[in-house]
Amino acid sequence: MDHPQWLNQIIEDPIDPHLPIIDPHHHLWDYPTSRYLAQELLADTGSGHTVVQTVFVECLSMYRPNGPAALRPIGETEFVHAIGDACKGPTRIAAGIVGFADLTLGADVVPVLQAHIEAGGGRFKGIRHAASWDASNAVGNAHTHPPAGLLLDSTFRKGFACLDHFGLSFDAWIYHPQIKELIDLAEAFPNTPIVLDHVGTPLGIGPYAGQRDKVLRQWRRDISQLAACGNVFVKLGGLAMKLNGFGWHKRLLPPTSLELAAAMTPYIHHCIACFGVQRCMFESNFPVDKPSCAYTVLWNAFKRMTEKFSDQERAALFHDTAAKMYRI
Repeated sequence: MDHPQWLNQIIEDPIDPHLPIIDPHHHLWDYPTSRYLAQELLADTGSGHTVVQTVFVECLSMYRPNGPAALRPIGETEFVHAIGDACKGPTRIAAGIVGFADLTLGADVVPVLQAHIEAGGGRFKGIRHAASWDASNAVGNAHTHPPAGLLLDSTFRKGFACLDHFGLSFDAWIYHPQIKELIDLAEAFPNTPIVLDHVGTPLGIGPYAGQRDKVLRQWRRDISQLAACGNVFVKLGGLAMKLNGFGWHKRLLPPTSLELAAAMTPYIHHCIACFGVQRCMFESNFPVDKPSCAYTVLWNAFKRMTEKFSDQERAALFHDTAAKMYRI
């Protein structure tokens, strides 16, 4: 059975379909075995929920094929900006763009940041230099091939220091054992907004398989400490990645929103309790999470988790925090 057929075994009507949503984390790419461009994204955002704007996050897509290596990622911003301008409809695609710049360039990253801003046409909002690293080969590291301890590296921090001058934020993709490194970075740069992607990616594969309770305990402690850094925001999502070890992609039937909500609630509610709704935003992380669930079902799960929240709290979680964070 192909993947669309597998997903279509579970069809749900959207819950609270008129609630405005900003999806602050998705990708766009065209690979030989995977295509997720405007057509595919709009099919998902148009599947029943009211997604009014989105934020694109870097993914090694459409880099310039030649020229200085440091400037090749500008091709991704140019590519996404063009898609955003071409899409006319109820959903403003890529209202914000988070691109990649190699912060280990130190102060030499400045021309790269300037080029991104120019190429983004007002859409460029921040940088993600993924730092997710683990010693186990069974886990695998980020597409940026980061070394251990990247966030603590002095040259990386010289590059990071340049973000504040341009009013750019930083998206942090790390694994849960690295949260303390992010705390150190956030404390060192209190004026730079930092977004923790995917609630810190609590791992559930490799050496972390079968250790969910142990991982959850460590993750909860570290998240509570990270929340004391007032410049840190958190994206509520990414828990359907294979890295998290729930194994939904291996099932005969995809999960329902009730199943997703039951598994994700301990993580989502703890983040909201620690950070408050003003620093939390729901995200799809599509198409990375798509092997596990459908877009409509995922947002239904988020809405189920917040059904007892006030209208103002839900507005923040689904729309307002993302609008504030990414200035869109």
